[in-house]
Amino acid sequence: MVLLFVRESLYQNLIRQSLQEGIELRQRMLELVEGIETGGRLLVEALAAGGRLFFCGNGGSAADCQHIAAELVGRFEMENQLPALALTTDSSILTSVGNDFGYDQIYVRQLRALGRKGDCLVAISTSGNSPNIVRAVEAARELGMNTVGLAGGQGGQLAQLCTHTLVVPSARTCRIQEIHISVGHIWCEMIEEARRAGQLP
Repeated sequence: MVLLFVRESLYQNLIRQSLQEGIELRQRMLELVEGIETGGRLLVEALAAGGRLFFCGNGGSAADCQHIAAELVGRFEMENQLPALALTTDSSILTSVGNDFGYDQIYVRQLRALGRKGDCLVAISTSGNSPNIVRAVEAARELGMNTVGLAGGQGGQLAQLCTHTLVVPSARTCRIQEIHISVGHIWCEMIEEARRAGQLP
């Protein structure tokens, strides 16, 4: 019983520290409101001009891509049916391209097949240096697409490559990812506000 109590106490301390760290990071994000807005405006502008949104990332960032795309195709708070696609979901494309051309090409080839000028790519990498994400941004730029990066730490290569990169000021992957999905939700709110204002169909 004593051991269980001590273990629970340690867990509670961990929980408090984790929550406090998240609170402090969100407070720091208040200094980046303009940067969040800039990224969101690029998404709104692409949709308003008839463009499409593409999302790419790895691991937890891939899950974020699917999450945000689902909000826009399905429903966030409004029924949307907006043209948003996570490039992370087709296992046949991902495995065939990865096998035949290399893992760094799994998003490049999809963008070259599907992307066009006026579309926008959201590239998510907590380090900002994931090779396949960097290559995807380069391919999108060649196609004339705007690119919005979500990164952490110092921003990595995405900070220099993207039209706009929002860099979460943390070195912890889990905290960076928590902010990334929060920013994704804010962008969904911005897009839905643009729809209410008649800026989007």
